[in-house]
Amino acid sequence: MDEETKRIFRVALNRFYYNQGLSLVRTYEMMRREYYAVKVQDNEGTERAVLKPSAETPTLGQFKYHFYKERDWKREVSARQGKKNYLQNHRPLVGDSTTQAFGPGSVYQIDATIADVYLVSRYNRNWIIGRPVVYGVVDSFSHMICGLYIGLEGPSWIGAMMALANTVQDKVEFCKEYGIDIEEEDFPVHHLPESLLCDQGEIASKLAEPMIRNLNIKVMTTPSYRPELKALVERYFGTLNGYVQAILPGGIQPDFRERGSHDYRLDATLDLYQFTQIMIRAILYHNNHHWMSTYQRDPLMIEDGVDPIPIRLWNWGIKNRAGKLRSISEELMRLHLMPTSTASVTARGIRFNGMLYSSERALKERWFERARNEGSIKVTVSYDPRNLNFIYLPNDSGKGFDKCYLLDHQARYRDKTLQEIEHLIQQEKLSQKTNEDKVLQSKANLLSEIEEIIRDAELMTKQEQNKGDSKRKRVRDIRINRGLEKTLNRQADAFELDKQKSQEMNEGQVIQLNPATVDDELSPELNLLKKKQKEKRNGSDE
Repeated sequence: MDEETKRIFRVALNRFYYNQGLSLVRTYEMMRREYYAVKVQDNEGTERAVLKPSAETPTLGQFKYHFYKERDWKREVSARQGKKNYLQNHRPLVGDSTTQAFGPGSVYQIDATIADVYLVSRYNRNWIIGRPVVYGVVDSFSHMICGLYIGLEGPSWIGAMMALANTVQDKVEFCKEYGIDIEEEDFPVHHLPESLLCDQGEIASKLAEPMIRNLNIKVMTTPSYRPELKALVERYFGTLNGYVQAILPGGIQPDFRERGSHDYRLDATLDLYQFTQIMIRAILYHNNHHWMSTYQRDPLMIEDGVDPIPIRLWNWGIKNRAGKLRSISEELMRLHLMPTSTASVTARGIRFNGMLYSSERALKERWFERARNEGSIKVTVSYDPRNLNFIYLPNDSGKGFDKCYLLDHQARYRDKTLQEIEHLIQQEKLSQKTNEDKVLQSKANLLSEIEEIIRDAELMTKQEQNKGDSKRKRVRDIRINRGLEKTLNRQADAFELDKQKSQEMNEGQVIQLNPATVDDELSPELNLLKKKQKEKRNGSDE
């Protein structure tokens, strides 16, 4: 085993084992063929490799000994299985997440997972709605679970927004919403963190900027494929699953989807409300009774006899480590968690995504009048994409807001989500585009019909018009002509009920008219019209 042999080993391992992913034995065989063989030609002139005798080549045992002696796990796993696999499953685990937090509220860790249980709908228990998304927020110092969201949103900013809002919510009221009565000391967490540790997901997006800017929360992100850097919240999901998964109907078992195994989806029994109840009770148990045997207490904790239970570590930390934890109202927290966008103040209202709103502030300060006379104004609004009946105008200080209401004539957008409204607008644009050719053709047909009527009118006027009348005379008689035309129109437009019966009676009678009295029976206006017509005929005869 000289240096040249070791060099060949390294070259062969790099070429066949790491790059091509061959097994160790196959790599040894390829090495002998490439580096311990003689090229010869047979009778037909074909070149082939003839291996050297075993006495002149290293053995498989020597090759393995060298490999295991210089084995590089990082290189091996990264090259053969990918860097992601190494970072997730083979990277050394040193350090402790607890050490990054000095006291309660210093660092919260947040993450989401899909629960291993299938649920049914509350509206119809025959409907299986799939697996819910569970968001958790965990305090790094005490391992207290500080925030929770269970729903069908996500993993997305909506789900993260709900979990973060829950961190400042009064937990007594929160638990009461699910029929669980607790005391304040059972779940005394309603505070903002100083820092938030998350992965490269929704928290790292621009949607979190209002929260960071207005609530002064520092967001720290972990590198990709490094779940161990937020191990507490990762472990939180495993712990909660351990409490309840085995006994939940519809829970996923190890043999799920194996051939011949039972389909656990058909066992779904719990709805979203009931599953949330179970998770809240599991959290209460974890926070108040879970003994963390691996928690590394510092000397002061040991001296004070603090048990490694989340609630006791939290209370001890508030007294000895943390200063005053920050608390804000739930509404203000929700305001700064909602996405923000730009709206335009126009004469017709505050226009946002094609919808129009108004507010007390806008009316009081006469925004719409200014917009009509000076031009539109840009404003920043906060909104919840799940309910666009309202949008909100944050104050410059970030400590308040003005609520904007959807105008009454925009009722078609009421109680719709942002996705539904955008879909409606896109459909209307598509329909308009599709009908453009039909509209243009209809306009062309209308112009043709109008032009035809005009040609008929010009022809009739040209045939009947008395060219001997002067322009002055024609204009002078407008008032008389209008009166005569009005009289004729009134007789033609007058209402007559049961007109068909009158026509039938007239058809059965012979009406005798005395020419001498006809003129007397006519109205003065009709007599004048008759006179003008006679003058017109006499003029044409001349």
